[in-house]
Amino acid sequence: MPDKPWLKNYDPGVRPSLQPYPRKTLVDVVHESARERPQHPALWFKGHTLSYGELDRLSDAFAAGLVRLGVRKGDRVAIMMPNAPQYVIAELGIWKAGGIVASINPLYTGAELEHMFKECDAETVVTLSLFYDKVKEVQSRTPLRRVIVANIKEYLPPVLRLLFTLVKEKKEGHRVTLRDGDLAFQDVLRQNQGAARPQVDVQPEDPALILFTGGTTGLSKAAVGSHHALVISGLQITEWFKNVLHDWEDVFLTSLPLFHVFAAAGVQTAALLSHNTMVLVPNPRDLTDVIETIQKAKATFVPGVPTFYVGLLSHPLVKEGKADLTSIKLCISGASALLQETKERFEALAKCRIVEGYALTESMMAIVCTPVNGKYKVGSVGMPVSDVEARIVDAETGQRDLPPGEVGEIILRAPQLMLGYWRRPEATAEMIRDGWLYTADLGYMDEDGSIFTVDRKKDVIKPSGFQVWPREVEEVIAKHPAVAEVGVAGVPDERTTEAVKAWIVLREGHTATAEEIKEFCRQHLAAYKVPKHVEFRTALPKSAVGKVLRRELSKGG
Repeated sequence: MPDKPWLKNYDPGVRPSLQPYPRKTLVDVVHESARERPQHPALWFKGHTLSYGELDRLSDAFAAGLVRLGVRKGDRVAIMMPNAPQYVIAELGIWKAGGIVASINPLYTGAELEHMFKECDAETVVTLSLFYDKVKEVQSRTPLRRVIVANIKEYLPPVLRLLFTLVKEKKEGHRVTLRDGDLAFQDVLRQNQGAARPQVDVQPEDPALILFTGGTTGLSKAAVGSHHALVISGLQITEWFKNVLHDWEDVFLTSLPLFHVFAAAGVQTAALLSHNTMVLVPNPRDLTDVIETIQKAKATFVPGVPTFYVGLLSHPLVKEGKADLTSIKLCISGASALLQETKERFEALAKCRIVEGYALTESMMAIVCTPVNGKYKVGSVGMPVSDVEARIVDAETGQRDLPPGEVGEIILRAPQLMLGYWRRPEATAEMIRDGWLYTADLGYMDEDGSIFTVDRKKDVIKPSGFQVWPREVEEVIAKHPAVAEVGVAGVPDERTTEAVKAWIVLREGHTATAEEIKEFCRQHLAAYKVPKHVEFRTALPKSAVGKVLRRELSKGG
C-alpha cells in the first residue's frame, strides 16, 4: 500500500500537514478572541448570549475564586452538568487556575460517580443544583472536599428565568439549600468580580482534560488530554471544513454533551479556534427544543449521532413541514454507523451535506472523516485528516500491515493522542505502543485510503452513541438473587442503532420477569445501560474454559 494514499483524495485547499502547531491553549485562544472582538457572541443559550469578552472576564473571576479556595496547578476539578454557560465558564476558569477538568456525565448513578471521583482523585466538583443531592450522597466516600453549585436559570433570558423560577424550579428539583461549606457558583463569581487571571504557569504540554472511557474489564478509566491536544484537534477540524465553515461567521450547535469527546475535543475546540459561536443545548433528547434552537440561533454546523438525525426526520414538526432547517450548511455524524437512507433523507430535507467521522476518546479527536466535497463511499467513515495517520494491522499480533480490503485492527497515530490513562501506566502501555493507538476496532482500508469499520474487538455496545460495557451490566444482573448465569451483548435496534440485551439462566426454584430484571438494573446503572431486551434460557453458550460466548448470543438477536 502506498504511504498515505488518502492524501490525494483531500478536498481542494486542505493541507496534509498543519505543522508546526502554535504553542497555545484554548485559554489563550479565547483571550485573543476577546481582545480582537470582545462583543462577538461566544455562547448562545436559550436566547441569551455571552460575548467573548464576558466569557474571558467571568472565567478569570472563577479561576481567582478556585485559587482562593485552594485549587493548585494539577488538581483535578470535576464538572458534572449538561451543556450550559456555567460549564464553559467553569472549564476555562479551571484551566486558568492550572487545574485539570474532569468531565463527568451527570446521569451516572451514585456507584458510578463514586468510582469516577476516586479514579481521578477530584477534590472539587462544579455541578448543577439538580444533581446536588446525588453528589452529597457519595461525597463522604470520595476525595471531594469542595462542592460548587450552579442553577440552570442563571443565564436564561429574563422572561424565561422568571417563568422557570415560578413554574419549574421547585417542581423539577432545581431549588436546593446548600449545606455548610458548599458554595454557589454565582457567589464565587461575585466575590471575585474584576479579578485578574491568576498568575499560574500553564504550558501547552500540561494535562488539561480528563474524559472517562471504558475498557475490556468494564471499569471506566480516565483518559488525559493535554492543552496542546485540544488546540491541535480544533485546528485539524477547522482545516477539514474550511471550504464550508469560516472564522467569525458560523454558529455551532452544541447539543452533544460536553463531557463526551465528540463535543469536548471536537465541536468546542473547532468553535473556539474559529472564533465562532457555540449554541448550547442542555438536553439533546428534547428534539422540539433542538429544532427551535436551530431556527432561533440560525445554526450553520450541526454535529450529531445517527439516532439524532433519525429522531429529527421523524419529529412531528419536520413531518408537518413546520421545521426550518435551511440555516444548516454542514452536519457531521459520529459515534456509530450512519445508515445510507438516513443520510440521504436528511440531506434532502436540510439541503446540506452530512459527513461522517470516526475517533476515540483516547485519540482526543484525532479523526478519520469523509471529505466535505469529495466522493462519498457508502459504509466508509472517511480518511485520516491532516497530520493523522492510520494503518490496518493483523488483529492477533498488532504488527503486520494488511493490504487494501483485508480486515484487521485499526491503529492511529497523531500529535494529539491522549497522554495516557490517569495513574494507569500498564493500561496506557497496552493502548499506545510505539506511538500508535490500538483502537481494538476492526476494519479495512481501500486503495484510496478510505476506512471502513466492520466490527469491534472489544464487546462495547453503543446505544445512541453511548458506550456500554457488557461486563458492567453482567455484574449488576448477577447480583440479583434469582440469577444463576448471565450474558450481555448488543443487538441491532432501529431506533438506537444498537440495544443492550441480556440472556439469563435462573437459579433452580427461583423466578423473575424481564421487567423485574430491568428495574433491578435501573437501581444500579445509568438508564442507557439498562437492558432493553431480556431473554431467559436454560443454558448459555460457553467456550472450552467456561467463558460465556457473547458473540454467539448476539448472533441470535
